[in-house]
Amino acid sequence: MRRIALVTDSSASLPPAVTSARGISVVPLQVIVSGTAYDEGDGLGPEELADALREWRPVSTSRPAPERFGRVYRDLAEDGVEEIVSIHLSAEVSGTFESAQLAAKDAPVPVTCLDSRQVGIGTGFLVLGAADLLEAGADVPTVVDAVERRAEHVTSLFYVDTLEHLRRGGRVGAAAAFLGSALAVKPILRIDEGRIGPYEKVRTATRALGRLEELALESARAAEGPVDLAVCHLASPERAEALAAKLTDQLAEQLTGREVVVGEIGAALGAHVGPGMVAVVVAPRD
Repeated sequence: MRRIALVTDSSASLPPAVTSARGISVVPLQVIVSGTAYDEGDGLGPEELADALREWRPVSTSRPAPERFGRVYRDLAEDGVEEIVSIHLSAEVSGTFESAQLAAKDAPVPVTCLDSRQVGIGTGFLVLGAADLLEAGADVPTVVDAVERRAEHVTSLFYVDTLEHLRRGGRVGAAAAFLGSALAVKPILRIDEGRIGPYEKVRTATRALGRLEELALESARAAEGPVDLAVCHLASPERAEALAAKLTDQLAEQLTGREVVVGEIGAALGAHVGPGMVAVVVAPRD
């Protein structure tokens, strides 16, 4: 059996304990706060990021250089890996996938790069599904086909207190239609074909969170089978925990013993959505 390794990036929001246990290599994105650069997950916590955003200090992000992917690919090859599957956040919102592709050209073993067309734990669920398949003995074409098929059915929806952080980071895309009345509405956005796009306008944060619950239930029930589900946030744990509890109660059968994943998003994504963001991700399982 050929040794096949998995690589992803830090935006996939997978805890280090999970990636270590599953043998998944993670390449960090960078976050720059007031001119100081940090590797995501190293030296800049969610609280510090949220404080910087609340104070409107300059915050930006940077994709990993191809050389960083190249080092990971070479190290894996030196450890005896014969093929690599590299799964990354949407190329529509970051150059990370392009960096992985550039590095793959010079890698000492074959590297298949996949654009998840998702962000955050939406990508993470695809990576974990790929890990399950590899552990079961699947080959690269089987993994690629499964990841691409599953990616088409992942639902990622999120609420933000303000669109200003997305606007400043240039990630607002089609959601720009909201900007004229951003102060009067609470927007619900979605990942659509790899891009951040508008979904609904509601009048209050309470209503927005209620709609996230309704939409998550609709997506899960439409899957008519087991799902992975996550509720993510930035500096809003109470909102996230309350939403996760409601979804757990109503979707116990489809979760099939798995818990709703609840966690704070990393700095690279948090920099663009701002404090108060709450997201729900529904990923049907085959």
